[in-house]
Amino acid sequence: METLKKLLQIKKIIALILTIVFSILALKGLIGSTEFLTIFSMVIAFYFGQSSTRQAIKETKEQE
Repeated sequence: METLKKLLQIKKIIALILTIVFSILALKGLIGSTEFLTIFSMVIAFYFGQSSTRQAIKETKEQE
């Protein structure tokens, strides 16, 4: 149940949908590789940045 709850977090859903949509647009040639790379990099950096920050805060609270 906890795994399902983690999978359905809105940020993860948005990141997954954006990745799929921009991948399809790039494959169809509707956007260039430069635009795809820029947008995809921003989404992934934001997602992993948020995850890393949350993990660091959690570890800090556990040490106190």
